[in-house]
Amino acid sequence: MSLKNNAKFRIRKIKKFLSLLGPGLTTGAADDDPSGIATYSQTGAQFGYGQLWTALYMLPFMTAVQEACARIGLVTGKGIAAVVKEHYNTKVLYSVVGLVVTANTINIGADIGAMAAAAQLLIPVNFVVLTLLFTAVILILEIFTNYSVYSRILKWLALALLAYPITVFIIDQPWPTVLRATVIPHFEFTFDFLFIITGVFGTTITPYMFFWQASQEVEEEKAKGLVRDGKPRIGWPHIHAMRKDNNIGMVISEFTTWCILLVGATVLHNSGITDVKNAADAAKALEPLVHSFPNAGYLAKLIFSVGIIGLGLLAVPVLSGSAAYAVAEAFDWNASLNLKLKKAYGFYGVITISTLIGLIINFIGIDPVKAWFILR
Repeated sequence: MSLKNNAKFRIRKIKKFLSLLGPGLTTGAADDDPSGIATYSQTGAQFGYGQLWTALYMLPFMTAVQEACARIGLVTGKGIAAVVKEHYNTKVLYSVVGLVVTANTINIGADIGAMAAAAQLLIPVNFVVLTLLFTAVILILEIFTNYSVYSRILKWLALALLAYPITVFIIDQPWPTVLRATVIPHFEFTFDFLFIITGVFGTTITPYMFFWQASQEVEEEKAKGLVRDGKPRIGWPHIHAMRKDNNIGMVISEFTTWCILLVGATVLHNSGITDVKNAADAAKALEPLVHSFPNAGYLAKLIFSVGIIGLGLLAVPVLSGSAAYAVAEAFDWNASLNLKLKKAYGFYGVITISTLIGLIINFIGIDPVKAWFILR
């Protein structure tokens, strides 16, 4: 095979691999949102390598749960709320939807605030201006961009996950200790340890991911013309493709979680910093503490901050979108990111209202990070 043909063959293989990535990748990436980054950073800062093992042992549970949700969407052609509505009474339905919308809205507030705070570390712009700017960009893209374009935007934003593996390798790590802590579970039967590990589990396996991935599988089916007469026409190849996408997305997500925990443990905990209020605080703390090579501290802060902003731009639409799918399915409204605004006022209304309430939370004296953590 000539070099030219070999290059074309490799390009085709890469394109085929990338074409597999979709709801699983974006859902996994959204799991490491700014609120999640804050939780994992705080965990590493407070307990060092003590909870590093959670990333490895949560992976099979996370993968199984998300695959189950993806299968529901793929096989039924309906989102989680629509399926709950079919099989349970309205009290269960409204309770589930209400909790998801409440938690997602608070999470949106925490993420928007963290994005603005991270951006302030890089550019001298007022916090209020940055929150308004991020909110406007997110809403414009989510409401006025069709699904095929928007799904590609989300896939590219998933590249922000690379910020955390890069940060890990900028910092000198005690690898034997790290590898041992990754494989061998460590427990402390204290309130603080159990409280924060509950937060880690709740951050990793979280309801908005269930609703989002199921609904995105439905969106993918519709975009590919696999839904006829209201029923999905799928076979085992579609199931296998979904499983690969889901497995890849969850592995990348948990590897990123592991990297964030590791940075918090090596840099913050080992330097005596045990309290991190938000993701931007973690990024800011890195600069004076990282001395691997000249300007390594600033570079670590820069990469960490860019990751917060990129993943926030991905996660906020996922949060508002999953809330909107849940409400729309509960009340039989039109629900699709492929629909124009005039054909889905209720769906886009929930997206807009939940995002704006999340924005407002940052200015009315409520700490969205603390409120979100309590809900976990």
